[in-house]
Amino acid sequence: MNIITNEEMKKHYNIWVKGIVQGVFFRKITRLKAIELNLNGFVRNLRDGRVYIELEGDEEKIQEFIKWAEGNPGKSLVETVRAVEHGKLSNYPIFIIK
Repeated sequence: MNIITNEEMKKHYNIWVKGIVQGVFFRKITRLKAIELNLNGFVRNLRDGRVYIELEGDEEKIQEFIKWAEGNPGKSLVETVRAVEHGKLSNYPIFIIK
């Protein structure tokens, strides 16, 4: 009998958000949403104007987060959200803004 642990259920996603996402408190509300959904990782601005996010946690919660990000949260104007599942977990203890 195979027992699936919580660790095996966790997923890691790399996410790039393009649009008006810098200078509109996008990282701050991203952190608040991640905490609300019990997701760990980080968010940071990229030099090209995009925002990069690494998320770890429950697959369903990550998908909920992606849908939230696509919905122009706060004062942002999101053009695209590119999310790629990455197999290896980094085991982030919390969610931070970099």
